[in-house]
Amino acid sequence: MEYNVAVVGATGNVGQEMLNILNERLFPVKEAFAIASRQSIGREVSFGDRTLKCRDLETFDFSQVQIALMAAGGSVAKEWAPKIARTGAVVIDNSSHFRMDPDVPLVVPEVNAEAVRGFAKKNIIANPNCSTAQLVVALKPLHDAATIRRVVVSTYQSTSGAGKEAMDELFNQTKGIFVNDEPTPSAFTKQIAFNVIPHIDVFMEDGFTKEEWKMTVETKKILDPKIKLTATCVRVPVFVGHAEAINVEFEKPITDDEAREILREAPGLLVVDKREDGGYVTPVECVGDFATYVSRIRVDPTVENGLAFWCVSDNLRKGAALNAVQVAELLVNRGLLKAAA
Repeated sequence: MEYNVAVVGATGNVGQEMLNILNERLFPVKEAFAIASRQSIGREVSFGDRTLKCRDLETFDFSQVQIALMAAGGSVAKEWAPKIARTGAVVIDNSSHFRMDPDVPLVVPEVNAEAVRGFAKKNIIANPNCSTAQLVVALKPLHDAATIRRVVVSTYQSTSGAGKEAMDELFNQTKGIFVNDEPTPSAFTKQIAFNVIPHIDVFMEDGFTKEEWKMTVETKKILDPKIKLTATCVRVPVFVGHAEAINVEFEKPITDDEAREILREAPGLLVVDKREDGGYVTPVECVGDFATYVSRIRVDPTVENGLAFWCVSDNLRKGAALNAVQVAELLVNRGLLKAAA
């Protein structure tokens, strides 16, 4: 059986990755459609060895597709996801708009695959925040083994998480510094080249940023509402790949050796943890990979039943495009979609 698939926002970083991953994972695509804004009509994007010309979001007939992967931002998703869903297509949305809607499942296939069945209420499934996705993939098997009480996480998030203009800003500022050009922030609030910025998304009344809030509430929705989590989210001068330093307190005893073996057997994870120079994975090394990597697993002696570890993942992939395609695969493998005529 094959399916017609539309990628909305096909000219952006995540949209292009969605097309790449559909092709790489041999998703049963009968016909693929690249959808974008009116300004991008006719622009060409790659889909394997094929070239697709972008169609206009406002005039495209979504009744001809079974799956719509959306990577066009919250405002577009708010307006268009319900419209597309009403045509019969299942929308898998990468924006934050529907994540906390109680009638929209928030799905990470390695963590809460069963939740995907809830899509029927609105024909919409939400993708989590990029930093949340890799976090819960790593937490899930440990939670099953020893029950997580509390998580403290600090993120080191790449500029690609803020879009192409943010990546360009890092490139231009880095290049400019070498010729004594004064860095001028635009996509970010402060200089990003050779710097880190402890500020992602808007500030909230309690002093946390919305990115930090997202990690807290999304982890509760996906994994367990009883988990207490606090996050500090930081933008770093890296093009692709998010890293996280994670401290976890458990209800039951768990050793670092036990955790290492549990994580090695878990889906979507690769453990690279040698206690020697270079015996860990960095963001540069995870780019282009499907896996979430875990390194530096060790006992946290400051709390009872505590562990600390390091986690990295390609944020354009597991944090966005890959997760969306995996959700589409869930729908297909569980027989929840009708094939294309």
